[in-house]
Amino acid sequence: MSVTDTLSIQLYTLRSLEDIDRILDTVAEAGYCYVETVGSHLDDARAIRSKLDARGLKASSSHVSLAALREKPDAVADACRTLGFTHLFMPAVPPNQRDMDADGWRSLGHELGRMAQRFQEQGIRLGYHNHHWELKPTDGNRTALELLFEAAEGSPLTWQVDVAWLARGHADPKEWISRYRSRITAAHVKDIAPSGQNEDQDGWTDVGSGVLNWRDLWRACRDAGAQWMVVEHDKPADPARTARASFAFLRTIED
Repeated sequence: MSVTDTLSIQLYTLRSLEDIDRILDTVAEAGYCYVETVGSHLDDARAIRSKLDARGLKASSSHVSLAALREKPDAVADACRTLGFTHLFMPAVPPNQRDMDADGWRSLGHELGRMAQRFQEQGIRLGYHNHHWELKPTDGNRTALELLFEAAEGSPLTWQVDVAWLARGHADPKEWISRYRSRITAAHVKDIAPSGQNEDQDGWTDVGSGVLNWRDLWRACRDAGAQWMVVEHDKPADPARTARASFAFLRTIED
């Protein structure tokens, strides 16, 4: 299997290009075969599928909001089938819930676990995607992410490990990858600029040009079971350049 068989790109990275046709042209020209869609793309799944097909692209997976999972799970499942993927991730709780107490995170873990069970019955794997705020101690020394996964114990809830956000949260990514490897089905592949650089990009940089050792981390994620390795940059100055540079670096990684 070649790297490009597992490599995708989160379309949020290219949102500043605004036009979906321009976005998809850009990622296809950069060399990607797969994309990870955002929640709004699920609302127009037929049209997005047609645009992907026209460029020889496929959807690896998608993000979806907690609100959509709560309010229209059947429509979300239908969109997944239309787009032809089986991996779905809830990317973040709403901003006003990010400082929830321990019971709030446990409640969310139970809820996501129940949702994951229902989606599994339709052939779809539902998972959680982390940032850094889930790494703050919430219950003694225990973090929100630990509480969430503990509450989801016994459910098929998966994890899309965002390695760079773990590092931003002062955690050891490989330690967390090892600890929760049974849940990992995908990873976000992004990089952190050296201290003081790229402040206009919130300190992120193109994959391979930052401080994270992605040759090592790629292997750790793949060994833990990540089927999809998804390039992301939260605030690129030049999305097309980021897509190209990240692809050029990652295609040299031995899978």
